[in-house]
Amino acid sequence: MGRIAGRFARVEPRLRAGRLVQGLLSDLPRKNCWTIAEWAGESSPQGIQHLLSRAVWDADVVRDDVREYVVEHLHDEAAVLVVDETGDVKKGTHTVAVQRQYTGTAGRIENSQVAVYLVYAGARGHTAVDRELYIPRSWTCDPDRCRAAGLGEDTVFATKPELARAMIERFLDTGHHVGWVTGDEVHGGNPSLRTALAERGIGYDLAVACSAEVPTQAGKSRADRLVKRLPKRAWQKVSAGRGAKGHRFCDWAVIDLADPGPGRHQLLIRRNRTTGELAYYRCYSPQPVPLTELVRVAGSRWRVEETFQAEKGLAGLDEHQLRRYPSWTRWVTLAMLAHVFLAVVRADEHARRLGPADLVPLSCNEIQRLFITLVVRPVHDAAHLLGWSDWRRRHQARSRTSHYRRQAASQT
Repeated sequence: MGRIAGRFARVEPRLRAGRLVQGLLSDLPRKNCWTIAEWAGESSPQGIQHLLSRAVWDADVVRDDVREYVVEHLHDEAAVLVVDETGDVKKGTHTVAVQRQYTGTAGRIENSQVAVYLVYAGARGHTAVDRELYIPRSWTCDPDRCRAAGLGEDTVFATKPELARAMIERFLDTGHHVGWVTGDEVHGGNPSLRTALAERGIGYDLAVACSAEVPTQAGKSRADRLVKRLPKRAWQKVSAGRGAKGHRFCDWAVIDLADPGPGRHQLLIRRNRTTGELAYYRCYSPQPVPLTELVRVAGSRWRVEETFQAEKGLAGLDEHQLRRYPSWTRWVTLAMLAHVFLAVVRADEHARRLGPADLVPLSCNEIQRLFITLVVRPVHDAAHLLGWSDWRRRHQARSRTSHYRRQAASQT
């Protein structure tokens, strides 16, 4: 919290931000302004709500502090940037950027809010360093709706690959260097993103659909047709990295593409050794690299799923109940900061490897549990708990009265 203390002009929001981050790291079954305020010892949720909506501080500047903290403590020359999106299922139509759209969280089209994240994945750990909310056309075409949700007057529609490109360029423009970017089919199927990365000399290993057309010496061909021409000797058994149950071995093959641009362009194919399922990746590298390097980068993409799982499960990334865009950016940025704390402590503990040899290293889950139990230890007396019971019941009474008044007005 000391890294971001100077971003708050007043001491009250600075201290409250610290309590909010601790609340995000707590073991509360549900994390929102009400539950965190009660857990943190506040007399009502109004202070937390003020911090997220009206207090004077810049979430984008804090995001930059988070990025610098991550690169400083998790620095790895072989780190990979991973871009991916995740959705939060929502009700109603007033929450910023919500509409019926596909989200991988639900695995289907749902009323949801989708955001694109940039994850820094290295040998020491992985965590999100940037975020952008995907604003659908149904919102950008309605200025009044955007204004009501706290979006700027100049808000324009941007695709998910365009948001990913903006975050990658923001990372690179600060002077940091990475050799590779990877992502899913949404980003791999976007020629503009691939071209932008190649122009900056950044290698990419992006998933594409089986129907993607790639350039060959004989002209363009679908990826799934090219793979049928591969001889058996073209496949190699290579690990895509270590998972929870050991190395993730698959069969891999690579095909050189006839792209006129500089560098080396290839199509990487992964085959599941059990089911035979195939996956395809468009690859570019400024200099030739071995198959094992392409496989390593492709395997880094799974780190983003682990990051989403940890940030949602441990830091309440998706549990916000906020309608306006400024509040969303503040909540998500502080949730990223909370997870970064766990990731950095975990990396340091793994580097030191203290303790008996028959114990596995500390995980983020165990670090969170120990931190809240041994360091924070929030204890509240009966008066605090009873006061919150009174506050909830009073708020519910006001809400019920307002509901009855609206219902009566609509019937007259």
